[in-house]
Amino acid sequence: MAGVRVAVVTGGNKGVGLAVVRALCKQFQGNVYLTARNPKLGEDAVKSLNKEGLSPLFHQLDVTDLTSIQTLRNFLKEEYGGLDVFVNNAGVCFKAADTTPFGTQAEITLKTNFFAARDVCNGLLPLIKPNGRVVNMSSIFSHTTLPKCSPELQERFRSDTITEDELVKLMKTFVQDAKKGVHQENGWPNFAYGVSKIGLTVLSRIQARQLKETRKGEGIILNACCPGWVRTDMGGPNATKTPDEGAVTPVYLALLPPGVDSPYGELVSDKEVLTW
Repeated sequence: MAGVRVAVVTGGNKGVGLAVVRALCKQFQGNVYLTARNPKLGEDAVKSLNKEGLSPLFHQLDVTDLTSIQTLRNFLKEEYGGLDVFVNNAGVCFKAADTTPFGTQAEITLKTNFFAARDVCNGLLPLIKPNGRVVNMSSIFSHTTLPKCSPELQERFRSDTITEDELVKLMKTFVQDAKKGVHQENGWPNFAYGVSKIGLTVLSRIQARQLKETRKGEGIILNACCPGWVRTDMGGPNATKTPDEGAVTPVYLALLPPGVDSPYGELVSDKEVLTW
């Protein structure tokens, strides 16, 4: 489909992901792919949007499966020659009342929210076309959890020169410390979701820096964002935003017009840059 623009949203079958797909179907000039791990849930979500008069497409994607990522990558390369808009939305969160041991929570949460998110980026970022847009769905909890880390960890996470390898090592250390029950004495907060989103925000800063070095002049923009407190399975029924309201900032970043150069490599909430 040469000449046809394409957008992909991970974890698009419900919540904010589904709302992002809905908005892109209305505002993006091109094909919009809703991806989900479970094909039936993904196809049911597509049908629900069809009833609204929208026409998303579906492609299976399990972000924790490298073969699944490679299959999507190959499909996009063969069908479209690349990717124009990528919203890296898939994520998990344990409820506050969950009694799963903290070490297990840390391992499962970081597996999806950081390591799998990184794997998807490594698979799809090389496909991003000139003037492409990439949005990593972080959280306000990355911003509020950072000050709860030790001063040494804060300094490393705020560094403008931290490498991806160094970040991966830190995230692995957190999981190991959590499983041993020594994470707090080693400077980590007692909040696996927040740490996972710190990792994704810092990864976004690194990725943006790398893009500026390796693909200078191509107009690609990458940011992390916070959708806000949204009424979803994850956010709960008392949250202040609807999913469509939560989609506003990620869609704003996904559709930044050609020629703009900011925000770039930032954490954005309610269309405003948060100081990292």
